[in-house]
Amino acid sequence: MSGFQTNNKVISWLDERLPIFSMMQHSAIDYPTPRNLNYWWNFGSLAAFVLVIMLLTGIFLVMNYSSHTSLAFDSVERIMRDVNYGWLIRYLHMNGASMFFILVYVHIFRNMYYGSYKAPREVLWWVGILIFLAMMATAFMGYVLPWGQMSFWGATVITNLFSAFPVVGQHIVTLLWGGFAVDNPTLNRFFSLHYLLPFVIVGLVVVHVWALHTVKSNNPLGVEMKGEADSIPFHPYYTIKDLFGIGLFLMFFLGFVFWAPNFFGEPDNYIPANPMVTPPHIVPEWYFLPFYAILRAVPDKLLGVLAMFAAIIVLFFLPWLDSSKVRSAKFRPIYRQFFWLFFANCIFLGYLGGKPAEGWYVPASQIATVYYFAHFLILLPLLGKVEKPKALPASISAAVLKEKA
Repeated sequence: MSGFQTNNKVISWLDERLPIFSMMQHSAIDYPTPRNLNYWWNFGSLAAFVLVIMLLTGIFLVMNYSSHTSLAFDSVERIMRDVNYGWLIRYLHMNGASMFFILVYVHIFRNMYYGSYKAPREVLWWVGILIFLAMMATAFMGYVLPWGQMSFWGATVITNLFSAFPVVGQHIVTLLWGGFAVDNPTLNRFFSLHYLLPFVIVGLVVVHVWALHTVKSNNPLGVEMKGEADSIPFHPYYTIKDLFGIGLFLMFFLGFVFWAPNFFGEPDNYIPANPMVTPPHIVPEWYFLPFYAILRAVPDKLLGVLAMFAAIIVLFFLPWLDSSKVRSAKFRPIYRQFFWLFFANCIFLGYLGGKPAEGWYVPASQIATVYYFAHFLILLPLLGKVEKPKALPASISAAVLKEKA
C-alpha cells in the first residue's frame, strides 16, 4: 500500500488508521496494467457502471412500489404517470437490465476469445460465472414484479421446472411459491430476493476485482507482463479510456431509454396478470432465450432442465476443457474459426428460444444444443492437441514496439 503521500494532516491521520486512500492509490491509480489493452477491456468497467445505475434506480423504485398482487401492476403505472420522473427511473432500470446483460455477454465472449479463463485466472473466471448466475436470478425475479401477463406466466413456467427433479422437486416449487400456486406469497418472496441479490452481486464484484488485482489483467496477446516495460499505471491511461467508453455507451443506452424504451419488452406485460388467460406464446426476456432453447430442445422435462443448467455449469470447467497452452485466439487460427462458429450458434439459439416449439424450430434447436456442448466437451480438448499455434512474442513491449515500427 505504498506510494500514497499527502500534506493534509487529517487525511494522513485517517489513512494511518484506516488505509482507504492508500488502497485507492494502490488499486485504482498505480495498479500496473498491460500497455496493450484494447477497447474490448472496457466492458468490465462498463458493467460496473451499469450496476451502480441499477442499484440507484432500484432504490428509488422501491420507494413507490407495492408488492401485493392487487396493487403491484397499478403501483408500476403510478410510478410511470404520477411520480416525478418516475418514467425515467423505471425506463433506466428496465433497459439497464438489458444493457447489463449485453455488456456481460460481450465481456464473457471476450474472455473466451483471448483465453482469460486460463491459469492463473481460473478463480477470477469462476467468480465471474457466479456473478452471471446471480444476475440471471435477479433479472428473473425482477421481471415478475410488474405483475403483468408475461410476469405471471413466466414465473409459473420457470418455477414449475423444478418439479422435474425427483423427490425434492415439488417441495422446491412449493417453497418458491409460498403456497400451491403463483400468488401473493410468491410475489413477496421474489420482491425480497430481487432487492437482496444486487448487493450479493456487489460483493461478488468486489471479490472479482480482488482476484483480478491478484493475478493481474490478461491482454490481447495472452502473454504475462515481464517487468515495467510491459505495463503502465491504470490512471490516467485507462481511466480516460474507460470514461471515453462510458460516453459512447451512454449514447447507446439513453437512445433506448428516450426513443425506444419498450424495445426489449413484451407487449403482454402491459396487461394485468390473469391466471385464467394464458398468453399464446410465453417467452422469457431475451437474455434467457439461448438457455430456453436448450431447455425445449430436449423432449424429456428432467433432462431438459439438466441440460439448461449444464449449459452454464460447463463454463466452470472451461479452464481445463481448453487444453491449449496458448491463451489468445490471435495465435490460434483454427480455434478462432470455431470460436466465431460457437458465437453464431449462441445467437442462433437465442433466435430459436424466441420461436414456438414447433416445425423446423425443434430439430434446429436440438442441433444447435448438441453443437453448444460439443464445442466445450469435444472440440476444445481436441484442438489443444492437434492445433499448431503461431509463435508468441517475447513480451508485450516487444510486440507493441514491433507494431509501431
